[in-house]
This record gives sequence, C-alpha cells and structure tokens, in this order.
Amino acid sequence: MTLDRRTFLKSSAVIGGALSIGALPAFGADGVRVDAYRPEAGTAQSKPLRILILGGTGFIGPYQVQYALDRKHKLTLFNRGQTNATLFPDVPRLIGDRNLPDGHKALEKGTWDVVIDNPTANPTWVRGAGQALKGRVGQYIFVSTISVFSDNSKPVDENGPLNKPSDIDAPFNAAAYGSNKVRSEMEALTQFGKNLTIVRPGLIVGPGDLSDRFSYWPVRIDKGGEVLAPGTPDDPTQYVDAHDLSEWIVRLAESHTLGTFNATGPKTPTTIAELLYGIKSVTTSDARFTWVPADFLQEKQVRSWTEMPVWVPPIGRTAGFMRVNCQKAYDAGLTFRPLADTAKDTLVWYHGRPAAEQEKARAGLAAEKEKMVLADWHTKMGK
Repeated sequence: MTLDRRTFLKSSAVIGGALSIGALPAFGADGVRVDAYRPEAGTAQSKPLRILILGGTGFIGPYQVQYALDRKHKLTLFNRGQTNATLFPDVPRLIGDRNLPDGHKALEKGTWDVVIDNPTANPTWVRGAGQALKGRVGQYIFVSTISVFSDNSKPVDENGPLNKPSDIDAPFNAAAYGSNKVRSEMEALTQFGKNLTIVRPGLIVGPGDLSDRFSYWPVRIDKGGEVLAPGTPDDPTQYVDAHDLSEWIVRLAESHTLGTFNATGPKTPTTIAELLYGIKSVTTSDARFTWVPADFLQEKQVRSWTEMPVWVPPIGRTAGFMRVNCQKAYDAGLTFRPLADTAKDTLVWYHGRPAAEQEKARAGLAAEKEKMVLADWHTKMGK
C-alpha cells in the first residue's frame, strides 16, 4: 500500500518529533564515496533489498518506508506496535519493546541486507539489536546526531572531538543525549564492525516534527505583523528536511555506502535572514522582521533554540554549531529540496493538527513575551 501526498501529510500529524534538547541543542571508518545523484522513486540503483527498519512509524521512519516501497524494496518493521500502528498495514511487522531484557527476541530469525536503526538514544538498544541479529545483517545504518560533538566553538567535520561516552551498564539517563549517542555509535561498531554506516543529522524539520523547532517560524510569519528575529541577519543556520534525510539513507543502503557522515544543510551556507525571508515568500503575510541582538535577548531571558528556533548565537561556545562540515555527505549524494517546499508542507501539516496541539507549541516565543521584548527593544533604541 502506498500513500498519496495528501494522505501522507495527514497521517504525519500524529508522528512524533525526533530530537531532545540538552545543555546544547540536541539533534539528530571513513566513507566510501559514491557519485552524487538523486534517483526518483521506482528507479532503485540496485536489486530489491531486504530492509529491516527499527522503528519506522515515528518521525523520519514513514518517509523511509514510503520511499523504499516506491523503489520496490522488501521491508519489515520492528517496533512496539503502538505508535501510528495503522500506517503501512501491508508491511510485515515484528513486535518488541527494546526497553525489556528480551525486547529484541523477534529479531532472532530472519536475514536482512540492511538494518536501519532510527529511534535509538539508548546504547543498550544497539547492543540488544546486535546480539539478536548477529551474523545476519549486510549493513547496519545507525541514525546518530551532531550532538555527539563536544566542541561547538568552531566548525567540525566527522573527526571532531566527541562527548565522553555514557556508561552502557549504568541506569539510562535520557538527559545525557549526546553522550548516549556517542556510546551508541561505539556499540554499533562493536556489534556490526566494518558493515556500519553512521548518519549524524542536525535539526530535522518538516511535517511530523512535534518539537515545533522549525514550524514556529512558518506559523508565526504566516500570522504577520512585527516579528522578533534573533541576532543579526547574517547569523548562520543549518537544518535538513525529513524527506531529504530519509530518502538519502535509503540510497546509502542501495549503494552499500559505509562510514560516518554529518548530515545537515543546506549545501550552500544559509543565514537566518535567508531562512525567514524564504519562509515569508510562500505566504501572503505582511510580516516585518525586527532584528534584536543576542546580548539583548539574553538580558530578556529569551532562549536560543527553544524560544528562537533554528538559531544559536554564532559566538563563544556555539560559534561553530551552525557551521558543521557536511561535505562528505554531499559527496555521497545528500541533496536538498527548496526551502519553499519545506515551509509550505510544514504549514499544511501544522494547520491539520488538532487545535489543542496547535495551542501548546513546544518551541517558539510566546506572543505576549514577544510583544514585551519588542517594546523594550524599541524603548532602548529610542523609538
């Protein structure tokens, strides 16, 4: 069963967000280079693969599933059967709770060309999957995060310094997101060795992301009026559309591309002004942006990333956070759709959400606080 675009966007309204927020914003062997390409659905570059997706019904999973089905691969999903359980009813599903000691038991039978592990921030899940699948996997693709990096004061590539790994045998601490992902990467290498691909996304955006860390901007700009814009127009920003990331991961499987890849964009360096004005261009809004410096926002306790999404001050310890080097992924075929498509699809999806969800956004600046900060800024500037 395939989904048309409207049906898929509607179903995405119940799909959860991908990433948590820690002390810094949390996201989510050298690789074998392949030529950049973006095949359309139904034109897979390899024979049909047997693909097992761990998860598959959360945020990025459904995009992977649909793209892989369109390209004639044979899929199996493994999850608890609780999140969006009615999606893809014709795709075989194995049931297991990865938090339980025997939660991976359903994986002890079957052989797969590729396993894609999407939702894992708990390294014991990687260990459990590896032990259950031992010797029956051609390639394991682990979706990690750029939050593995310990030094965000300057741009880093895949060899940048990492956070201290968490203790896999200690009680799981979800707040230690970056450290957990480091340990998960290490465990993936232990379990799957040279047959490993690690993908480190930055901020994943688009329909289905209930974190609201991107959707705040299309929704706020669409409302119009004076909009508080953070920092300076030239501050850098990075993000990746869930479609682009998910489809690229499937193509990594088709080309059997191994290694570690930072995976955010766009490919051309982008500023926060280009992001905000680009979003405005797909609306009929009268929005006008007032740029408020980072130090004033800090004085008014306006938090970057959470209240001012897709932005952190490009100074000090976060100077390089939005300048992650992803050239290796671009060389391996990661491509990006226009911002206009992402913004339009996000608005359609957002307005299709239940009213109660729209009222309780998880990120973005509350309207009254925005008015107060703008008024204080105008007073300071003598306006």
